[in-house]
Amino acid sequence: MPHLANGDAFPILTLDTVSDGTVSVTHHLAGHYGVVLMYRGSWCPYCNVQLSGFARAKAKLDELGIKAVALSVDNKVDAAALVEKHRLNFPVGYGVDADRIAASTGAYVNDSPRYLQSTGFVLDPNGKVVTAVYSSGAIGRLVAEDVIGFVRYVKSKA
Repeated sequence: MPHLANGDAFPILTLDTVSDGTVSVTHHLAGHYGVVLMYRGSWCPYCNVQLSGFARAKAKLDELGIKAVALSVDNKVDAAALVEKHRLNFPVGYGVDADRIAASTGAYVNDSPRYLQSTGFVLDPNGKVVTAVYSSGAIGRLVAEDVIGFVRYVKSKA
């Protein structure tokens, strides 16, 4: 699958999440600006910083009507420990099939062990991609402050 481009509809993804049961990403984000964060795993220090940054920015994200969701190949125990450790306040999906997610989004996949590389999307309230960030390795990812500024700018031009 090629990368998703601006204007593309985000694919239908259903996730088993740590605290929110089964979540359909596009349904959960519908009517809001959405952020989809694919992270390498709870073991990744860069992912930990990224996810905790989004949790800390919740008030500013809420103010702009931005909702986040994250996902990885982590098992439920590791994902739950990550949510607890960083007080993540958005749905965190676990146990995803890296190849299936990559096929629908164009995300890069690490060969061995098998996991998704850091990939982030900002979606408009209709579920269309307004920006995508693909990384083929450990660094290069969406950060909360950039998303807040970007959505603020997009809204000012609407």
